[in-house]
Amino acid sequence: NGGVYFVPAFAGLFAPHWREDARGTICGLTAFHSKAHIVRAALEASAFQALEVLEAMEQDSGAKLSSLKVDGGMTANSVLMQFQADVAATPVSRPAQPETTALGAAYIAGLAVGFFKDESQVSQNWLLDRQWDPVMDEATRKDTVGMWRKAVHRSLNWTSKEETEQGEQTSGSVSRSLIGAACLVAGLALGAIIGGRSIHRR
Repeated sequence: NGGVYFVPAFAGLFAPHWREDARGTICGLTAFHSKAHIVRAALEASAFQALEVLEAMEQDSGAKLSSLKVDGGMTANSVLMQFQADVAATPVSRPAQPETTALGAAYIAGLAVGFFKDESQVSQNWLLDRQWDPVMDEATRKDTVGMWRKAVHRSLNWTSKEETEQGEQTSGSVSRSLIGAACLVAGLALGAIIGGRSIHRR
Protein backbone atom coordinates (compact mmCIF):
# COMPACT_ATOMS: atom_id res chain seq x y z
CA ASN A 1 0.00 0.00 0.00
CA GLY A 2 3.01 2.30 -0.06
CA GLY A 3 2.41 3.32 3.54
CA VAL A 4 -1.17 4.50 2.93
CA TYR A 5 -3.89 3.46 5.40
CA PHE A 6 -7.60 4.07 5.00
CA VAL A 7 -9.93 3.96 8.02
CA PRO A 8 -13.55 3.79 6.72
CA ALA A 9 -15.15 5.28 9.83
CA PHE A 10 -17.94 7.01 7.90
CA ALA A 11 -20.43 6.49 10.73
CA GLY A 12 -17.90 6.06 13.53
CA LEU A 13 -16.05 2.88 14.44
CA PHE A 14 -18.00 -0.19 15.46
CA ALA A 15 -16.74 -3.42 17.09
CA PRO A 16 -14.43 -3.59 18.89
CA HIS A 17 -13.90 0.19 19.28
CA TRP A 18 -17.45 1.58 19.55
CA ARG A 19 -16.39 5.16 18.92
CA GLU A 20 -19.00 7.41 17.37
CA ASP A 21 -16.55 10.33 17.33
CA ALA A 22 -14.36 8.63 14.69
CA ARG A 23 -14.47 9.73 11.05
CA GLY A 24 -13.18 8.35 7.76
CA THR A 25 -9.46 8.99 7.47
CA ILE A 26 -6.69 8.44 4.91
CA CYS A 27 -3.19 8.53 6.40
CA GLY A 28 0.28 8.49 4.90
CA LEU A 29 -0.34 10.28 1.59
CA THR A 30 2.58 11.90 -0.22
CA ALA A 31 3.17 13.23 -3.74
CA PHE A 32 4.45 9.77 -4.64
CA HIS A 33 1.11 8.06 -4.12
CA SER A 34 -1.62 7.52 -6.70
CA LYS A 35 -5.23 6.41 -6.65
CA ALA A 36 -4.00 2.81 -6.84
CA HIS A 37 -2.50 3.15 -3.35
CA ILE A 38 -5.81 4.46 -1.99
CA VAL A 39 -7.70 1.58 -3.61
CA ARG A 40 -5.25 -0.91 -2.12
CA ALA A 41 -5.56 0.75 1.30
CA ALA A 42 -9.36 0.56 1.11
CA LEU A 43 -9.15 -3.13 0.25
CA GLU A 44 -6.76 -3.84 3.10
CA ALA A 45 -9.00 -1.95 5.55
CA SER A 46 -11.59 -4.73 5.44
CA ALA A 47 -8.91 -7.25 6.42
CA PHE A 48 -7.69 -5.05 9.28
CA GLN A 49 -11.22 -4.59 10.60
CA ALA A 50 -11.85 -8.34 10.41
CA LEU A 51 -8.60 -8.87 12.31
CA GLU A 52 -9.73 -6.58 15.12
CA VAL A 53 -12.98 -8.53 15.53
CA LEU A 54 -11.10 -11.84 15.47
CA GLU A 55 -8.71 -10.58 18.16
CA ALA A 56 -11.66 -9.49 20.32
CA MET A 57 -13.27 -12.91 19.90
CA GLU A 58 -10.06 -14.67 20.89
CA GLN A 59 -9.66 -12.45 23.94
CA ASP A 60 -13.25 -13.00 25.11
CA SER A 61 -13.34 -16.74 24.44
CA GLY A 62 -9.79 -17.60 25.43
CA ALA A 63 -9.54 -19.80 22.33
CA LYS A 64 -6.89 -19.32 19.65
CA LEU A 65 -8.10 -19.22 16.04
CA SER A 66 -6.57 -22.08 14.05
CA SER A 67 -8.16 -21.33 10.67
CA LEU A 68 -10.57 -18.88 9.10
CA LYS A 69 -13.36 -19.94 6.74
CA VAL A 70 -14.59 -17.06 4.62
CA ASP A 71 -17.58 -16.50 2.37
CA GLY A 72 -19.24 -13.79 0.33
CA GLY A 73 -18.43 -11.82 -2.80
CA MET A 74 -15.19 -10.30 -1.51
CA THR A 75 -13.64 -13.76 -1.26
CA ALA A 76 -13.27 -13.67 -5.05
CA ASN A 77 -10.37 -11.24 -4.53
CA SER A 78 -7.28 -13.39 -4.05
CA VAL A 79 -5.13 -10.40 -3.05
CA LEU A 80 -7.49 -9.64 -0.18
CA MET A 81 -7.63 -13.27 0.94
CA GLN A 82 -3.84 -13.55 1.01
CA PHE A 83 -3.56 -10.30 2.94
CA GLN A 84 -6.19 -11.51 5.40
CA ALA A 85 -4.19 -14.68 6.01
CA ASP A 86 -1.02 -12.63 6.47
CA VAL A 87 -2.31 -10.06 8.98
CA ALA A 88 -4.27 -12.68 10.93
CA ALA A 89 -1.36 -15.14 10.79
CA THR A 90 -4.00 -17.78 10.11
CA PRO A 91 -4.84 -19.97 7.09
CA VAL A 92 -7.86 -18.69 5.17
CA SER A 93 -10.17 -21.18 3.42
CA ARG A 94 -12.72 -20.36 0.73
CA PRO A 95 -15.51 -22.88 0.06
CA ALA A 96 -16.56 -24.04 -3.39
CA GLN A 97 -19.88 -22.27 -2.80
CA PRO A 98 -19.01 -18.80 -1.46
CA GLU A 99 -22.62 -17.65 -1.02
CA THR A 100 -22.95 -19.29 2.38
CA THR A 101 -25.94 -17.24 3.54
CA ALA A 102 -28.17 -18.44 0.70
CA LEU A 103 -26.78 -21.95 1.02
CA GLY A 104 -27.50 -21.96 4.75
CA ALA A 105 -31.13 -20.99 4.12
CA ALA A 106 -31.42 -23.89 1.68
CA TYR A 107 -29.89 -26.28 4.22
CA ILE A 108 -32.33 -25.16 6.93
CA ALA A 109 -35.24 -25.74 4.56
CA GLY A 110 -33.84 -29.16 3.68
CA LEU A 111 -33.55 -30.10 7.35
CA ALA A 112 -37.09 -28.87 8.03
CA VAL A 113 -38.66 -31.08 5.34
CA GLY A 114 -36.45 -34.07 6.05
CA PHE A 115 -34.33 -33.87 2.90
CA PHE A 116 -31.25 -33.99 5.14
CA LYS A 117 -31.18 -36.38 8.09
CA ASP A 118 -29.20 -34.14 10.42
CA GLU A 119 -26.59 -31.37 10.56
CA SER A 120 -23.72 -33.82 10.17
CA GLN A 121 -24.99 -34.71 6.70
CA VAL A 122 -25.12 -31.02 5.82
CA SER A 123 -21.56 -30.40 7.05
CA GLN A 124 -20.30 -33.14 4.75
CA ASN A 125 -21.31 -31.02 1.76
CA TRP A 126 -18.69 -28.35 2.54
CA LEU A 127 -15.99 -28.42 -0.12
CA LEU A 128 -12.73 -26.48 -0.17
CA ASP A 129 -12.09 -24.33 -3.21
CA ARG A 130 -8.80 -22.69 -2.20
CA GLN A 131 -6.69 -22.01 0.88
CA TRP A 132 -4.28 -19.17 1.55
CA ASP A 133 -1.49 -19.70 4.08
CA PRO A 134 0.33 -16.81 5.81
CA VAL A 135 3.56 -15.85 4.05
CA MET A 136 4.28 -12.49 5.68
CA ASP A 137 7.09 -12.58 8.23
CA GLU A 138 6.20 -11.70 11.82
CA ALA A 139 8.20 -8.46 11.92
CA THR A 140 6.48 -7.12 8.80
CA ARG A 141 3.11 -8.22 10.11
CA LYS A 142 3.59 -6.39 13.40
CA ASP A 143 4.73 -3.22 11.61
CA THR A 144 1.79 -3.35 9.18
CA VAL A 145 -0.81 -3.94 11.88
CA GLY A 146 0.87 -1.33 14.08
CA MET A 147 0.55 1.31 11.36
CA TRP A 148 -3.14 0.41 10.97
CA ARG A 149 -3.68 0.92 14.70
CA LYS A 150 -1.90 4.27 14.42
CA ALA A 151 -4.25 5.30 11.59
CA VAL A 152 -7.26 4.22 13.66
CA HIS A 153 -6.00 6.41 16.51
CA ARG A 154 -5.77 9.34 14.09
CA SER A 155 -9.44 8.89 13.14
CA LEU A 156 -10.66 9.37 16.74
CA ASN A 157 -11.93 12.52 18.47
CA TRP A 158 -13.02 14.27 15.29
CA THR A 159 -16.27 15.34 16.93
CA SER A 160 -16.81 16.41 20.52
CA LYS A 161 -19.87 15.51 22.56
CA GLU A 162 -21.21 19.04 22.14
CA GLU A 163 -20.76 18.88 18.36
CA THR A 164 -22.51 15.50 18.23
CA GLU A 165 -25.45 16.78 20.27
CA GLN A 166 -25.60 19.94 18.17
CA GLY A 167 -25.65 17.83 15.01
CA GLU A 168 -28.48 15.72 16.37
CA GLN A 169 -30.44 18.85 17.30
CA THR A 170 -29.84 20.32 13.86
CA SER A 171 -30.98 17.10 12.21
CA GLY A 172 -34.10 17.12 14.38
CA SER A 173 -34.88 20.73 13.48
CA VAL A 174 -34.40 20.02 9.78
CA SER A 175 -36.63 16.96 10.01
CA ARG A 176 -39.36 18.94 11.77
CA SER A 177 -39.06 21.71 9.17
CA LEU A 178 -39.36 19.21 6.33
CA ILE A 179 -42.39 17.59 7.95
CA GLY A 180 -43.98 21.02 8.42
CA ALA A 181 -43.29 21.96 4.81
CA ALA A 182 -44.73 18.65 3.60
CA CYS A 183 -47.89 19.20 5.66
CA LEU A 184 -48.23 22.72 4.26
CA VAL A 185 -47.85 21.51 0.67
CA ALA A 186 -50.31 18.69 1.28
CA GLY A 187 -52.80 21.14 2.83
CA LEU A 188 -52.52 23.53 -0.10
CA ALA A 189 -52.93 20.69 -2.57
CA LEU A 190 -55.98 19.38 -0.75
CA GLY A 191 -57.45 22.88 -0.60
CA ALA A 192 -56.92 23.30 -4.32
CA ILE A 193 -58.61 19.99 -5.05
CA ILE A 194 -61.61 20.80 -2.84
CA GLY A 195 -61.82 24.28 -4.25
CA GLY A 196 -61.66 22.94 -7.78
CA ARG A 197 -64.47 20.49 -7.07
CA SER A 198 -66.57 23.28 -5.54
CA ILE A 199 -66.06 25.51 -8.57
CA HIS A 200 -66.90 22.58 -10.86
CA ARG A 201 -70.13 21.90 -8.97
CA ARG A 202 -71.19 25.54 -9.21
